[in-house]
Amino acid sequence: MLTPSTAHAGLDACGNIDVSAEAHCELVTGGGCVAMCEPVMLEAACAGQLYAQCEGQCNAEISADCRVGCEADCSGQCEVDPGSFDCRASCEADCEGECSGRCSTGDSECAASCRGTCAASCDAHCEGTPPSATCEGKCEASCEGRCEAEANLDCQIECQAGGFVDCEAELKGGCEVACSKPEGALFCDGSYVDYGNNLEECVAALEAAYDIDVEGYAEGMCSNGVCTGEAGGTVSCAVEPDGHARTAGWLAFSGLLLFGAVRRRRRS
Repeated sequence: MLTPSTAHAGLDACGNIDVSAEAHCELVTGGGCVAMCEPVMLEAACAGQLYAQCEGQCNAEISADCRVGCEADCSGQCEVDPGSFDCRASCEADCEGECSGRCSTGDSECAASCRGTCAASCDAHCEGTPPSATCEGKCEASCEGRCEAEANLDCQIECQAGGFVDCEAELKGGCEVACSKPEGALFCDGSYVDYGNNLEECVAALEAAYDIDVEGYAEGMCSNGVCTGEAGGTVSCAVEPDGHARTAGWLAFSGLLLFGAVRRRRRS
């Protein structure tokens, strides 16, 4: 029986999902949202969860050859243009280059496991490297993340393979429930992001890691009796027995919306 390990800092609030720096993330509601809760859209989220479950048994030692070769490559980059070196981007790009050789064409679950392993390992090592670190320091962290992931790719892919069916069934239900909430379900490039009850933390993590602005976030959401406006204020949405929000609350809430354009995307 696999047991979840402690989640890494960074995108753990987003279920450790693999997200690209150029991803388009949005909150979606309505019937079109439910239609998006399909297995292929859930694979990345499952890979993030399954990575954490398999991490305890997939802990191979880093290859010295990998570390030496990697650091030689990025040290060269540091000599040419030290200010442009991106720890996460370099780590994930180098690591994900291994995925095509480990997964057959069309095996999307294997690819999701491979990319998710790279993302989680790179995120864990690069997250603790401050922006003020030297290029050499970022290079070292990038290589630690890449080489740790590569050492465990085969183990993670094999370990995760048996968990996708159950995970996708569970996440499908969670995705459909999220679609019915005022804030909606979160998708990045079409892949469902399981933020649980951590939407604010997940959005903040996406912004901190990749400067991603989530479309539809905090533009008029009401949950658990509290509405949030783009201006950063909150107002109670107490509901009368007949199901209608009290007029005063909604008037105050409408005032909050004047501070931001409503871009919420509703699919029908």
